[in-house]
Amino acid sequence: MSRGRVVVVGGGLAGVTAALRCAELGFEVELLETRPRLGGATYSFVRGDLVVDTGQHVFLRCYTAYTGLLQRLGVADSISVQSRFHVPVLSPGGQASVLCRWNLPAPAHLTPTLLGYRMLTAAERMRVARTALALRRLDPADPALDDISLGQWLRQRGESPRAVDALWGLLALAALNAEPADASMALAAKVFRFGVLDTTDSADIGIPQVPLGQLHGEAAHRTLLEAGVGIRLRCKARAIRRSGEGFQVPVRENTGESVLTADSVVVAVPHRAAATLVADLPIPGVATWAKLSAAPIVNVHVLYDRPVTSLEMAAVLDSPVQWVFDRTSISGAPRGQYLVVSLSAAQKHVQARTDYLHDLFIPALRQVFPHARSARVLDFFVTREPSATFRQAPGTGALRPQARTAVPGLVLAGAWTATGWPDTTEGAVLSGTRAAEVVDLDQRSQHGVEVTA
Repeated sequence: MSRGRVVVVGGGLAGVTAALRCAELGFEVELLETRPRLGGATYSFVRGDLVVDTGQHVFLRCYTAYTGLLQRLGVADSISVQSRFHVPVLSPGGQASVLCRWNLPAPAHLTPTLLGYRMLTAAERMRVARTALALRRLDPADPALDDISLGQWLRQRGESPRAVDALWGLLALAALNAEPADASMALAAKVFRFGVLDTTDSADIGIPQVPLGQLHGEAAHRTLLEAGVGIRLRCKARAIRRSGEGFQVPVRENTGESVLTADSVVVAVPHRAAATLVADLPIPGVATWAKLSAAPIVNVHVLYDRPVTSLEMAAVLDSPVQWVFDRTSISGAPRGQYLVVSLSAAQKHVQARTDYLHDLFIPALRQVFPHARSARVLDFFVTREPSATFRQAPGTGALRPQARTAVPGLVLAGAWTATGWPDTTEGAVLSGTRAAEVVDLDQRSQHGVEVTA
């Protein structure tokens, strides 16, 4: 017997997680998604012989909630996690180094690497080691840390501009989609402590070995149906309104307009869309969600007629290139080598013309990979995500809402909510799980069942 009807609005990782968990808890669940597929911002498309992911979406071993979802979807064997954190760092001048961990107890696991990192001077490396120890003593939940930027904190520690660019910024830019000067120190502390410093293997990098559309969208669709969740694709929720003790959700589909009813609603869409959906409900603080703003990610895709590097991935300094990934096998490319340059905090590139980006990045890749100088470019294209994440700047901690709202039965989910994590796949999945827990607690409370939060 159903414990009640739940409508989940949004088919990204947060919505998929919430829908699955609510179904497991005995609710009748309907999932609505405006797109023709599930997966949210993590999806794939076909271009010629390539299956292209719109973003890279690599993850860390410490993303236990995310990998738990992949296990629930039956695709955990479609990811590969490094046996040991290892990132080559390149530069156009030919100088190269490696960031990797040793099999030592934390934080000693990083000491040999920091002391041998050739992109910094010996004095800079010693100061970085001291800064890492100081960072390990910080509490990411301290509200005072959200008032300053990572860049400010590093300057207070005496870090040189080169150390900020060549180490701290290298990692923070990828994790927070923000330059150190624009990144919340609270979120940076979460990344560096939980993801790098506190546990020996937490920073080992995981890379999907199949396209994201297969890993997330197709697997989620299959698993949700098996769990009894109703799925409505190409279905746009227009609003959420109170109706007695429940809710009405007017929707528009290809077949026309209708109104769904629910005992609870989980809103699992980006913050701007969420604010529009709940505009008719008395929820304090909705106007502040817009202050979270958005930050873009741009991916530059290059297909060469021959291999130009043996590296699976690399970070790049002193170049327009930030991170580069070999996507040849994952994309199904029948020949040559398919590289993708991932650009975080890409405000200056998100609206740039493709021919401008071609003239910027093809020479830059030739400087980093000498074999690219003799290779022919078979295809060049750009994918842009103008709102890839919320803007993870100082002060955002106070803007991120909890899952439970002032309206009983109306619950929020999404990486932008108050997960304690940056805007990541881990945060999205955690938010979906928390949303389902709130639905469960609210329904138990409404029916007179004693609950403990």
